[in-house]
Amino acid sequence: MSDEDRRRWDERYADADRAPAEPRLPETFAPAEHLFPLEGRALEIACGRGEMSVWLANRGMSVLGVDVSPVARDLARQLASRSGVADRCRFEVWDLDEGLPPGLPVDLVICHMFREPRLDRLMVDRLRPGGVLAIATLSEVGVEPGRFRARLGTCETLSPSSRSWPKARATVWRISWD
Repeated sequence: MSDEDRRRWDERYADADRAPAEPRLPETFAPAEHLFPLEGRALEIACGRGEMSVWLANRGMSVLGVDVSPVARDLARQLASRSGVADRCRFEVWDLDEGLPPGLPVDLVICHMFREPRLDRLMVDRLRPGGVLAIATLSEVGVEPGRFRARLGTCETLSPSSRSWPKARATVWRISWD
């Protein structure tokens, strides 16, 4: 990611007029909440202020959240501390143009409103057998293409057994190896 992109995200997260972060599962994933593990390890890609990571930690998971913005990382750490789950949340600055950060296999990989097709195979490979991959992304369907938008049919190539909620633009897979 360019320095200009990083600065833009830092400025966005530093905006004092934003509502304080609260632990939450985004509405796009609500229909699949029952598929999210209650324990184990999770990796949140482009975690922003950490709302979803902290929500997962409140449920019992150990979470690594990565984002390109040091400002977002600091806000995520503050939220985890305020929520009493700092021992189960780790937040790091990571440039996803470099791939995923190194680490052990996880039970959940989650990515909300960020799209980088080069990460698709890496996300699947990071999962433990039976792990869950949850992606919500903006779609190019009916609008202009964009760097962080998915083309029609893009995500279906990850797994033939996907379960989609088209209105929510979210897809959740439970990945199995035979």
